[in-house]
Amino acid sequence: MNKVMSNKFIIALYVLPSLLLLLAVIYVPIVLTGYYGLNEWDGISPMIFVGLDNYKDLLADAAFWQSAYHSLLLALFSGISLIGYLLIALVLSGKIKGANLLRKIYLIPMLLSSVAIAQLWMKIYHPTNGVLNTVLMSMGIQNPPAWLAEPSIVLIALFIPIIWQYAGFYILIYYAGLKNIPESLIEAARIDGANPLQIALRIKLPLVSEVIKVTVVLSFVGSLKYFDLIYVMTDGGPNGASEVMASYMYHQAFRGFDFGYGSAVAFFLLIICLAATFVIRKVTATKDTIQYS
Repeated sequence: MNKVMSNKFIIALYVLPSLLLLLAVIYVPIVLTGYYGLNEWDGISPMIFVGLDNYKDLLADAAFWQSAYHSLLLALFSGISLIGYLLIALVLSGKIKGANLLRKIYLIPMLLSSVAIAQLWMKIYHPTNGVLNTVLMSMGIQNPPAWLAEPSIVLIALFIPIIWQYAGFYILIYYAGLKNIPESLIEAARIDGANPLQIALRIKLPLVSEVIKVTVVLSFVGSLKYFDLIYVMTDGGPNGASEVMASYMYHQAFRGFDFGYGSAVAFFLLIICLAATFVIRKVTATKDTIQYS
Protein backbone atom coordinates (compact mmCIF):
# COMPACT_ATOMS: atom_id res chain seq x y z
CA MET A 1 0.00 0.00 0.00
CA ASN A 2 2.83 2.41 0.87
CA LYS A 3 4.43 1.71 -2.50
CA VAL A 4 1.17 2.40 -4.33
CA MET A 5 0.48 5.63 -2.43
CA SER A 6 4.00 6.88 -3.08
CA ASN A 7 3.27 6.84 -6.82
CA LYS A 8 2.24 10.37 -7.84
CA PHE A 9 0.28 9.09 -10.81
CA ILE A 10 -1.84 6.83 -8.59
CA ILE A 11 -2.44 9.72 -6.15
CA ALA A 12 -3.54 11.97 -9.03
CA LEU A 13 -5.81 9.19 -10.30
CA TYR A 14 -7.53 8.95 -6.92
CA VAL A 15 -7.89 12.73 -6.54
CA LEU A 16 -9.03 13.46 -10.11
CA PRO A 17 -12.67 12.21 -9.91
CA SER A 18 -13.52 14.26 -6.82
CA LEU A 19 -11.66 17.27 -8.26
CA LEU A 20 -13.63 17.07 -11.50
CA LEU A 21 -16.87 16.75 -9.52
CA LEU A 22 -16.02 19.83 -7.44
CA LEU A 23 -15.15 21.78 -10.58
CA ALA A 24 -18.38 20.78 -12.33
CA VAL A 25 -20.73 21.27 -9.40
CA ILE A 26 -19.19 24.20 -7.48
CA TYR A 27 -16.36 26.16 -9.06
CA VAL A 28 -17.51 26.32 -12.69
CA PRO A 29 -21.03 27.49 -11.67
CA ILE A 30 -19.47 30.15 -9.45
CA VAL A 31 -17.38 31.47 -12.33
CA LEU A 32 -20.39 31.39 -14.67
CA THR A 33 -22.53 33.20 -12.10
CA GLY A 34 -19.92 35.95 -11.87
CA TYR A 35 -19.87 36.18 -15.67
CA TYR A 36 -23.66 36.27 -16.00
CA GLY A 37 -23.71 39.09 -13.44
CA LEU A 38 -21.79 41.23 -15.93
CA ASN A 39 -24.52 40.81 -18.54
CA GLU A 40 -28.11 41.76 -19.15
CA TRP A 41 -29.94 38.51 -19.91
CA ASP A 42 -33.51 37.25 -19.72
CA GLY A 43 -32.50 33.61 -20.15
CA ILE A 44 -33.59 33.44 -23.80
CA SER A 45 -32.30 36.42 -25.75
CA PRO A 46 -28.60 36.93 -26.46
CA MET A 47 -26.60 38.32 -23.57
CA ILE A 48 -25.71 42.00 -23.57
CA PHE A 49 -22.49 42.83 -21.75
CA VAL A 50 -23.10 45.69 -19.29
CA GLY A 51 -19.98 45.42 -17.14
CA LEU A 52 -20.54 46.41 -13.51
CA ASP A 53 -23.92 48.07 -14.11
CA ASN A 54 -25.80 45.26 -12.35
CA TYR A 55 -23.59 45.64 -9.29
CA LYS A 56 -24.04 49.42 -9.30
CA ASP A 57 -27.80 48.94 -9.43
CA LEU A 58 -27.51 46.38 -6.64
CA LEU A 59 -25.69 48.79 -4.32
CA ALA A 60 -28.46 51.34 -4.85
CA ASP A 61 -31.29 48.79 -4.50
CA ALA A 62 -33.22 49.49 -1.28
CA ALA A 63 -35.17 46.21 -1.57
CA PHE A 64 -31.93 44.21 -1.67
CA TRP A 65 -30.53 45.94 1.41
CA GLN A 66 -33.78 45.30 3.24
CA SER A 67 -33.43 41.60 2.42
CA ALA A 68 -29.79 41.75 3.56
CA TYR A 69 -30.95 43.25 6.86
CA HIS A 70 -33.42 40.41 7.33
CA SER A 71 -30.67 37.86 6.60
CA LEU A 72 -28.41 39.55 9.14
CA LEU A 73 -31.17 39.42 11.77
CA LEU A 74 -31.55 35.69 11.11
CA ALA A 75 -27.79 35.22 11.41
CA LEU A 76 -27.72 37.07 14.75
CA PHE A 77 -30.74 35.14 16.01
CA SER A 78 -29.09 31.86 14.98
CA GLY A 79 -25.82 32.87 16.64
CA ILE A 80 -27.55 33.64 19.92
CA SER A 81 -29.40 30.32 19.79
CA LEU A 82 -26.02 28.52 19.77
CA ILE A 83 -25.72 29.41 23.47
CA GLY A 84 -28.89 27.44 24.20
CA TYR A 85 -27.72 24.52 22.07
CA LEU A 86 -24.41 24.45 23.95
CA LEU A 87 -26.13 24.50 27.34
CA ILE A 88 -28.34 21.58 26.31
CA ALA A 89 -25.31 19.66 25.07
CA LEU A 90 -23.51 20.31 28.37
CA VAL A 91 -26.45 18.83 30.26
CA LEU A 92 -26.76 15.84 27.91
CA SER A 93 -23.03 15.11 28.09
CA GLY A 94 -23.34 14.65 31.85
CA LYS A 95 -24.46 11.43 33.40
CA ILE A 96 -28.18 12.13 33.42
CA LYS A 97 -30.96 9.60 33.03
CA GLY A 98 -32.55 9.52 29.59
CA ALA A 99 -29.75 11.40 27.79
CA ASN A 100 -29.81 8.97 24.85
CA LEU A 101 -33.56 9.40 24.37
CA LEU A 102 -33.31 13.19 24.60
CA ARG A 103 -30.58 13.24 21.95
CA LYS A 104 -32.81 11.32 19.57
CA ILE A 105 -35.75 13.65 20.27
CA TYR A 106 -33.65 16.74 19.53
CA LEU A 107 -32.41 15.14 16.32
CA ILE A 108 -35.86 14.39 14.85
CA PRO A 109 -36.50 17.88 13.31
CA MET A 110 -33.24 17.66 11.37
CA LEU A 111 -34.43 14.43 9.74
CA LEU A 112 -37.50 16.14 8.29
CA SER A 113 -37.41 18.02 5.00
CA SER A 114 -37.71 21.80 5.09
CA VAL A 115 -40.95 21.60 3.09
CA ALA A 116 -42.50 19.23 5.65
CA ILE A 117 -41.40 21.50 8.50
CA ALA A 118 -42.79 24.54 6.69
CA GLN A 119 -46.16 22.84 6.20
CA LEU A 120 -46.22 21.79 9.85
CA TRP A 121 -45.55 25.31 11.14
CA MET A 122 -47.99 26.85 8.68
CA LYS A 123 -50.65 24.72 10.34
CA ILE A 124 -49.44 25.82 13.78
CA TYR A 125 -49.54 29.50 12.74
CA HIS A 126 -52.91 29.29 10.95
CA PRO A 127 -54.87 32.39 12.06
CA THR A 128 -58.15 30.55 12.79
CA ASN A 129 -57.46 26.82 13.10
CA GLY A 130 -53.83 26.87 14.17
CA VAL A 131 -52.70 25.30 17.44
CA LEU A 132 -50.97 28.48 18.62
CA ASN A 133 -53.93 30.82 18.15
CA THR A 134 -56.31 28.21 19.57
CA VAL A 135 -54.24 28.14 22.76
CA LEU A 136 -54.11 31.96 22.86
CA MET A 137 -57.88 32.24 22.44
CA SER A 138 -58.41 29.67 25.20
CA MET A 139 -56.35 31.98 27.44
CA GLY A 140 -58.71 34.86 26.76
CA ILE A 141 -56.92 36.60 23.89
CA GLN A 142 -59.77 37.47 21.53
CA ASN A 143 -57.80 38.68 18.50
CA PRO A 144 -54.56 36.69 18.22
CA PRO A 145 -52.21 37.82 15.46
CA ALA A 146 -52.01 36.42 11.95
CA TRP A 147 -48.41 35.33 12.44
CA LEU A 148 -47.38 35.02 8.80
CA ALA A 149 -49.40 37.96 7.50
CA GLU A 150 -48.32 40.79 9.79
CA PRO A 151 -45.05 42.50 8.73
CA SER A 152 -44.10 43.40 12.31
CA ILE A 153 -43.97 39.79 13.56
CA VAL A 154 -43.49 37.60 10.48
CA LEU A 155 -39.70 37.45 10.87
CA ILE A 156 -39.90 36.20 14.45
CA ALA A 157 -42.55 33.69 13.38
CA LEU A 158 -40.14 32.37 10.74
CA PHE A 159 -37.03 32.39 12.94
CA ILE A 160 -38.61 30.05 15.50
CA PRO A 161 -39.08 27.02 13.18
CA ILE A 162 -35.67 27.65 11.59
CA ILE A 163 -33.99 27.52 15.00
CA TRP A 164 -36.07 24.49 15.95
CA GLN A 165 -35.14 22.71 12.72
CA TYR A 166 -31.38 22.91 13.27
CA ALA A 167 -31.31 22.47 17.04
CA GLY A 168 -30.48 18.76 16.83
CA PHE A 169 -27.67 19.36 14.35
CA TYR A 170 -25.76 21.78 16.57
CA ILE A 171 -26.55 19.93 19.78
CA LEU A 172 -25.13 16.75 18.24
CA ILE A 173 -21.94 18.57 17.18
CA TYR A 174 -21.45 20.03 20.66
CA TYR A 175 -22.28 16.72 22.31
CA ALA A 176 -19.69 14.86 20.22
CA GLY A 177 -17.05 17.46 21.08
CA LEU A 178 -17.84 17.31 24.80
CA LYS A 179 -17.81 13.51 24.90
CA ASN A 180 -14.32 13.52 23.37
CA ILE A 181 -12.93 15.30 26.44
CA PRO A 182 -10.87 12.78 28.46
CA GLU A 183 -12.78 11.71 31.56
CA SER A 184 -9.50 11.59 33.47
CA LEU A 185 -9.16 15.36 33.06
CA ILE A 186 -12.65 15.92 34.49
CA GLU A 187 -11.92 13.58 37.40
CA ALA A 188 -8.65 15.38 38.15
CA ALA A 189 -10.51 18.70 38.27
CA ARG A 190 -13.07 17.22 40.67
CA ILE A 191 -10.31 15.90 42.92
CA ASP A 192 -8.77 19.38 42.98
CA GLY A 193 -12.10 20.75 44.22
CA ALA A 194 -13.60 22.20 41.05
CA ASN A 195 -17.40 22.38 41.07
CA PRO A 196 -19.57 21.54 38.01
CA LEU A 197 -19.78 25.21 36.92
CA GLN A 198 -16.00 25.62 37.08
CA ILE A 199 -15.50 22.37 35.16
CA ALA A 200 -17.90 23.57 32.45
CA LEU A 201 -16.39 27.06 32.14
CA ARG A 202 -12.70 26.31 32.68
CA ILE A 203 -12.33 22.79 31.30
CA LYS A 204 -15.08 21.80 28.87
CA LEU A 205 -15.67 25.07 27.03
CA PRO A 206 -11.98 25.80 26.29
CA LEU A 207 -11.52 22.25 25.00
CA VAL A 208 -14.44 22.57 22.57
CA SER A 209 -13.63 26.15 21.55
CA GLU A 210 -12.63 25.04 18.03
CA VAL A 211 -15.94 23.24 17.68
CA ILE A 212 -17.75 26.39 18.81
CA LYS A 213 -15.89 28.46 16.20
CA VAL A 214 -16.92 26.05 13.46
CA THR A 215 -20.57 26.16 14.52
CA VAL A 216 -20.52 29.97 14.63
CA VAL A 217 -19.29 30.05 11.02
CA LEU A 218 -21.82 27.41 9.93
CA SER A 219 -24.68 29.18 11.67
CA PHE A 220 -23.84 32.69 10.43
CA VAL A 221 -23.06 31.78 6.83
CA GLY A 222 -25.93 29.29 6.64
CA SER A 223 -28.34 31.99 7.82
CA LEU A 224 -27.10 34.50 5.25
CA LYS A 225 -27.91 32.13 2.39
CA TYR A 226 -31.05 30.57 3.90
CA PHE A 227 -33.93 30.11 1.48
CA ASP A 228 -36.17 27.03 1.49
CA LEU A 229 -38.38 27.28 4.58
CA ILE A 230 -38.96 31.02 4.10
CA TYR A 231 -39.83 30.46 0.45
CA VAL A 232 -42.44 27.82 1.30
CA MET A 233 -44.01 29.61 4.28
CA THR A 234 -44.21 33.22 3.08
CA ASP A 235 -42.41 33.53 -0.27
CA GLY A 236 -40.79 36.68 1.13
CA GLY A 237 -44.10 38.32 2.02
CA PRO A 238 -46.10 40.09 3.13
CA ASN A 239 -44.87 42.94 0.93
CA GLY A 240 -41.21 41.90 1.29
CA ALA A 241 -41.34 41.83 5.10
CA SER A 242 -39.68 38.39 5.22
CA GLU A 243 -37.55 38.66 2.09
CA VAL A 244 -33.97 37.43 2.54
CA MET A 245 -31.07 37.70 0.12
CA ALA A 246 -31.46 34.22 -1.34
CA SER A 247 -35.21 34.61 -1.93
CA TYR A 248 -34.63 38.08 -3.42
CA MET A 249 -32.12 36.55 -5.84
CA TYR A 250 -34.64 33.85 -6.78
CA HIS A 251 -37.41 36.37 -7.41
CA GLN A 252 -35.20 38.57 -9.58
CA ALA A 253 -33.88 35.69 -11.67
CA PHE A 254 -36.74 33.22 -11.98
CA ARG A 255 -39.76 35.46 -11.65
CA GLY A 256 -38.49 38.72 -13.04
CA PHE A 257 -36.52 36.83 -15.72
CA ASP A 258 -33.56 39.12 -15.07
CA PHE A 259 -30.89 36.45 -14.84
CA GLY A 260 -28.07 38.97 -15.13
CA TYR A 261 -29.21 40.93 -12.10
CA GLY A 262 -30.11 37.74 -10.23
CA SER A 263 -26.62 36.39 -10.88
CA ALA A 264 -25.14 39.65 -9.60
CA VAL A 265 -27.16 39.24 -6.39
CA ALA A 266 -26.00 35.62 -6.06
CA PHE A 267 -22.33 36.52 -6.60
CA PHE A 268 -22.57 39.42 -4.16
CA LEU A 269 -24.11 37.04 -1.62
CA LEU A 270 -21.12 34.73 -2.10
CA ILE A 271 -18.75 37.63 -1.42
CA ILE A 272 -20.68 38.55 1.74
CA CYS A 273 -20.51 34.94 2.99
CA LEU A 274 -16.76 34.72 2.31
CA ALA A 275 -16.18 38.06 4.05
CA ALA A 276 -18.29 37.00 7.04
CA THR A 277 -16.35 33.73 7.32
CA PHE A 278 -13.03 35.59 7.20
CA VAL A 279 -14.10 38.12 9.84
CA ILE A 280 -15.48 35.47 12.19
CA ARG A 281 -12.30 33.40 11.90
CA LYS A 282 -10.17 36.47 12.62
CA VAL A 283 -12.28 37.55 15.59
CA THR A 284 -12.27 34.08 17.12
CA ALA A 285 -8.56 33.42 16.47
CA THR A 286 -7.48 33.32 20.11
CA LYS A 287 -5.25 30.99 22.07
CA ASP A 288 -7.14 28.48 24.17
CA THR A 289 -6.15 28.07 27.79
CA ILE A 290 -7.43 25.68 30.42
CA GLN A 291 -7.53 26.87 33.98
CA TYR A 292 -9.84 26.77 36.94
CA SER A 293 -9.82 28.20 40.41
